[in-house]
Amino acid sequence: MEFVMNGRPPVEIDTSRPHPARMYDWYLGGKDNYPVDEAMGRQMLALDPRVPVMARVNRAFMHRTTRWLAENGVRQFLDIGTGIPTEPNLHQIAQRVAADAVVVYSDNDPIVLAHAAALLRGTPEGRTEYLQADVRSPDAVIEGARKVLDFGRPVALSLIALLHFVSDEDGAHDLVQGLLSELPSGSYLVVSHATADFTPEESKAATEKLKAAGVNLALRSRDEFARFFDGLDLVEPGVEVPHKWHPELGEPVPGQDDGVIPGYGAVGRKP
Repeated sequence: MEFVMNGRPPVEIDTSRPHPARMYDWYLGGKDNYPVDEAMGRQMLALDPRVPVMARVNRAFMHRTTRWLAENGVRQFLDIGTGIPTEPNLHQIAQRVAADAVVVYSDNDPIVLAHAAALLRGTPEGRTEYLQADVRSPDAVIEGARKVLDFGRPVALSLIALLHFVSDEDGAHDLVQGLLSELPSGSYLVVSHATADFTPEESKAATEKLKAAGVNLALRSRDEFARFFDGLDLVEPGVEVPHKWHPELGEPVPGQDDGVIPGYGAVGRKP
């Protein structure tokens, strides 16, 4: 399918197979998805009916971490793997706390590009920009981000629900360390990630179904997740299931306490 936007060349969107960003949108009740995404989403629901709750818990984790960072003086954010805009977006959370916050969104998905204008409605005092780039090309991400962000000041690097789509063979840990190496002392890393630690059988079945549909999922253990924060100072409470990371900073998601939400979240500061 071709998606035409003013001032841009046509964007090709593959609607023949499910896409993680569109499935995530469907879980959140959005409308920017296609029948193939809903069909796979329903298969995931059959394996674990908490999947929509997981999506909302993950979104709420992003809101709370962004609020915490802004309240603790961070004014620059680099969000990679942005996904389809669902309000409130990261820049809206940050700029509610600090109107002068600067946010760069980065994604390689054509459907996110098609909705990029929705990501750019920030405060007059602040700034928001969208960068079409792939996390697997970190040099391109950094080059684009440098045009907006001051890399002489702390930056919060946000990788929300992204790294479980990057395998070890693709060098997930090296990618993160490479991105962090470009950021100054006082910067932060924010990561949320799915795991099979709590639901091994359901997770195995989901991984196999997604792989058959062309979506690869790298579910990591707690220790494997914690490796992303090697060399960083973890913000309390450290590595935690996402809904237990500073719950006082946001409203609880209905259903989040019905068993363990199979994922991890953490925030680390670069010394």
